[in-house]
Amino acid sequence: MSLVEIQEAETQPLPAMELDPRCPIRVQGKFFFVGERKHFIKGVTYGPFPQGSHGAQFPDYTTVDTDFALMAEAGINTVRVFTVPPIWLLDAAERAGLKLLVGLPWSQHIAFLDSVAMQHQIREMVTAGVRQCRRHRAIFAYLVGNEIPPDIIRWHGAEPVRRFLRSLVACVKAEHPDALVSYANFPSTEYLTVDFTDFVCFNVYLHDQPAFRRYIARLHNVAVDQPLVLTEFGVDSFGEGEEGQRRILSWQVHTAFEAGASGTFIFAWTDEWFTGGHLIENWAFGLVDRERRPKPSFDEVVRQYNGILPPSLQSYPRVSVVVCAYNAERTIDQCLASLEVLNYPDYEVIVVNDGSRDRTRAIAESYDCCRIINQPNRGLSIARNVGAEAATGEIIAYTDSDCVADPDWLAYLVAKMEASNLVACGGPNFPPPEDSLVPAAVAVAPGGPTHVLLSDEIAEHIAGCNMAFRRNVLLQLGGFDPVYRAAGDDVDICWRFQDAGYTIGFSPAAVVWHFRRNTVAAYCRQQQGYGKAEALVYSKHPFRFNLFGQAKWLGRIYGDLSTARLLSRQPVIYSGTFGRGLFQTLYEPPSSLAAYLPLSFEWSAVALPLALAGIVGRGWLWLLTVPLVVTWVMCINGARRAPIDKRFAGIKAQALVALLIYLGPLLRGWERLKWRLKEMRTQDHIGLVDTDQRARIGWTARAFHLSYWSDAGTEKEALIGGLMDFLVPQKYFVVPDTGWSNWDLKIARGLCSRALVVVCTENHGGCKRLLRVRCAIRFSRFALFLLRGYGALTASALILGWPLTAAAISAAGLISFSVMGWQLVSFGRLTHRIIEAVAKQAQLVPVELAARSLLPIRAPNPI
Repeated sequence: MSLVEIQEAETQPLPAMELDPRCPIRVQGKFFFVGERKHFIKGVTYGPFPQGSHGAQFPDYTTVDTDFALMAEAGINTVRVFTVPPIWLLDAAERAGLKLLVGLPWSQHIAFLDSVAMQHQIREMVTAGVRQCRRHRAIFAYLVGNEIPPDIIRWHGAEPVRRFLRSLVACVKAEHPDALVSYANFPSTEYLTVDFTDFVCFNVYLHDQPAFRRYIARLHNVAVDQPLVLTEFGVDSFGEGEEGQRRILSWQVHTAFEAGASGTFIFAWTDEWFTGGHLIENWAFGLVDRERRPKPSFDEVVRQYNGILPPSLQSYPRVSVVVCAYNAERTIDQCLASLEVLNYPDYEVIVVNDGSRDRTRAIAESYDCCRIINQPNRGLSIARNVGAEAATGEIIAYTDSDCVADPDWLAYLVAKMEASNLVACGGPNFPPPEDSLVPAAVAVAPGGPTHVLLSDEIAEHIAGCNMAFRRNVLLQLGGFDPVYRAAGDDVDICWRFQDAGYTIGFSPAAVVWHFRRNTVAAYCRQQQGYGKAEALVYSKHPFRFNLFGQAKWLGRIYGDLSTARLLSRQPVIYSGTFGRGLFQTLYEPPSSLAAYLPLSFEWSAVALPLALAGIVGRGWLWLLTVPLVVTWVMCINGARRAPIDKRFAGIKAQALVALLIYLGPLLRGWERLKWRLKEMRTQDHIGLVDTDQRARIGWTARAFHLSYWSDAGTEKEALIGGLMDFLVPQKYFVVPDTGWSNWDLKIARGLCSRALVVVCTENHGGCKRLLRVRCAIRFSRFALFLLRGYGALTASALILGWPLTAAAISAAGLISFSVMGWQLVSFGRLTHRIIEAVAKQAQLVPVELAARSLLPIRAPNPI
């Protein structure tokens, strides 16, 4: 679609959508809907005003009717008021086709939680305000508060304030059950997490466009799966001038909707503003002045609010949507129905039927919008590649056959890619509401597909059900690796894009609804498949995994109930000096590796036999059950925090979620271990580089040796520095020698494995250098302590005459020793490959190759 065509379309104002008062506005994911149609909130603030002759804090009847009529003509559909409106004003809004966002005022500028009587009075005020509105059809939603001062929250503590706001939401729901409710937050108290409302509101005053865009991206990650509404932003025409006000408001409204906001409220409708007991004379934020004469910003808002939402793009590159399907008859009909009505002018839908044996093909063929490719079952990656080869679009967008796309899914993805010149981009996926308890519990269990963000706009990983790539770059990198038949393909392709130097973007408004597994058995099979995929990905990217075979993400994992959320440390609030920071943010430190232990397969492999020994034994041996108890305490705590659908919330659902939290890591870990052993038996490691020299192993020293030749005078510091530069970004714990050690680098991987690297330089005259590397592989102190503990417990059990207990403990010890020994050997092999890769980057020649070139050295003897 050309730029001229887009501009012509934009110059034609859209007819205002008349809301059927009988059809309420509802929340669906990150947007509002009226019936089946997406509804954007296009609002202004109104007031506060001095008290009028009618007794309310609003202008006279005629002025209100005039204001509302002018608002409707401007494309405004919602008005935010700061005081409870009288019924006559609600009637006037309904006549004009407007909805009201009603603020419920109370004394939030004082230490309200210090008095029980004050809390009771506030609840009564909120309830009375809602009751006064009489469930009027002109009500859009209620706000139970607006910008509680950071000093007050700091005084009371964020959690007590959260609990009080939750109680106010309950007061509103009790009086008006179907009403939408929110709280208007602002950057100074961003850390106040209000995730129990129906949508997220923020007041944001930023006059720098890049900062405004970045902050909206941040707020999307605060809102997660809820609509984001900017309840206040505006420009003072006294300070910026009327033209400056018009210009800034233009890009603010455009940027807000382009970035995925579901609604905006411009502050304010008129320059008339009454607060603190008097009119404000030296500010002029209105779209119209006090005499209701429109300013230039009024015409700009008319243009923006009557235009296409989300805003039109400068260009619309052709997009090929690829859906890979295998036995997907349960969900593919809903998937294709959503893709058939996407709000994007130039796209095609390609369905790759990967050997389905059910009605998948017949359902797909019933849609005229689809191009269908049928093939024998060859696996997910090959199906994705077939779709990419057949695509005619510049961009390929992938979603799964068990997903339903938001109508503007493609528009938001492409907008992000075009604006930031990205070659890859993804968005969130959320589980849709389920109809029964088991699917609802499975939907919030950990282990589902999710995204990992390095920042609010940059992703480390995007889920395979919601990702888009420039076709030429995807094919240039070789497409998806066929080894991944069911899972793991998205992790591999994301890491390969990043290894090639590309950035992966994230568009939080590009939403798909992803149906999770609907039975416990299906969930278990999925986790087993993920365990196999992790083992396969490890073969290509071993340095990106921790001791337990889990991916070491550099960014933050987002999702409903991810392991990272279960094990996260206590968040820290940055309040600024004396609590005066303008942007007060909640920082959540990453979980430590030790925090993952209780939910790891390795922990359970040890905890279960220990618990059995504790049950069989007597006396103090019951303490052996503590490791298993710790695991189950974490599972139960996670289930209590799970966002289970309110319709099914209860002890049964929580018990099922706790069971899934426990089973998931066990199944993934076992499958991961099994496939990693199989990979080791069937093939050598593939990954960093092929090793050019065999390591010479000194068994007594428990070390291996490598040697490298340089004609360029390369010293040991180049190799040591290269190792540090490679390992530190990958979250290896690397300690350089400070002068007191007999090694140059200590490299830690997980809890049990350590590598001690020493480099020696031989000067062979001129610029000729021979670098000898010795890498000793050792158990960590923790591993030695654990093994000695097994020995001590076994000896104690034998002394006390408990042979069965001693046998159980010794068996657990042998299993632990075997697992840790295997991991130690694997770490040694990985370290060898890392050293080889770094040496190749430093242009060092392995001695075996140098010897073949008849250089004046001989291969060093094994030490």
